[in-house]
Amino acid sequence: MKNFAYDVCIIGGLGHVGLPLGISLAETGKKVVLYDINPRTIYKVSQGEMPFVEQGAEPALQKVLERTLFISDDKQVVANSYFLIVVIGTPVDEHLNPQFTLFKRFFNDIIELISDEQHIILRSTVYPGTTVKIKSYLESQNKQTKVSFCPERIAEGKAMEELKSLPQIVSSFDSIAEDEAKKLFESLTDEIIFLTPIEAELSKLFTNSWRYIQFAISNYFYQIATQNNLDFYKIYDAITYKYPRAANFPAPGFAAGPCLLKDTMQVAAYSSNSFFMGHTAMLVNEGLPNFIVHRLQEKYQLKQKTVGILGMAFKANNDDKRESLSYKLKKVLEFEAKEVLCSDVYIQEDNFVTSEKLINNADIIILATPHQEYQNLTINEDKILVDVWNFYERGGLF
Repeated sequence: MKNFAYDVCIIGGLGHVGLPLGISLAETGKKVVLYDINPRTIYKVSQGEMPFVEQGAEPALQKVLERTLFISDDKQVVANSYFLIVVIGTPVDEHLNPQFTLFKRFFNDIIELISDEQHIILRSTVYPGTTVKIKSYLESQNKQTKVSFCPERIAEGKAMEELKSLPQIVSSFDSIAEDEAKKLFESLTDEIIFLTPIEAELSKLFTNSWRYIQFAISNYFYQIATQNNLDFYKIYDAITYKYPRAANFPAPGFAAGPCLLKDTMQVAAYSSNSFFMGHTAMLVNEGLPNFIVHRLQEKYQLKQKTVGILGMAFKANNDDKRESLSYKLKKVLEFEAKEVLCSDVYIQEDNFVTSEKLINNADIIILATPHQEYQNLTINEDKILVDVWNFYERGGLF
């Protein structure tokens, strides 16, 4: 059997999924190489700096870097690694339909570097049936490489904790591959759940769709209450206070990011577009910025107001702006308001202002992302505050 230079190569290894996983595996003593082609990110991580916010990751990175964790933009590392963990982004088109051709193109690019002795693990969320198609495609290219699908389950910002605390789902096509994947992830966590590949693919999509629908129900209830000039949070607090059957009732807020909507629409595509709950959830969650603007138009002369959007990341205490509804809100307001100011403690862009300047100059302040740093901001009572999250405990009515 070939002697491989690395135990694990993570392809796309400097992103939100690959980098925490690589660091965590390197902490166990595995020799890990992160293959990526982004020169700016490669340079930053090579200096021991995280390119995004991830709790506890930077000190761990600095401990394993150039010891058991290595970074490369040389595609040859693919051939020199036993496990190939693929974390490329979920391939969908502009209408959120699956695109297997992107996976085919990806594997064509590395096909000459893949050997029968290796083990490919798909980690990104994929459309149901993708793992089978990839295995079949590799076999059509005379590759007998082992293939598994082991979906990531982390919440951004908590990866270093959750990689070790959450059970890992493992799916493969034979007992040898299943046992190898099991042993790899047992280095991180004691609990392994076995599924077939298509069951594992659906488990990830169902999880994100379920969360997306939960948020939509809360957002819809919030809109109903607000349209009738009622403070949703008085009702919400009454429902959830010491009432166990409401323990999983989430509070309203922007439901966004690179996964929830996309995965819900993949379930819709898999169900021949009959997943009406998913489509309705999309309309509610994606429509919340429009609802806020329309409500402001009903109550105020919005054309004469400066509006400040506080928080542009898609979730709190994070610097990830992918698919953030704050930017959708910004686009709508730029048509309807006198001026729009934006601020975020984790994201710096041209024309962004400090939170203090935004609060001082805006007539209307919309808390779009409830970063913990905003807790101690002073927002005077004469300011119109839109706080869907009830972060400042003034209620959700505006």
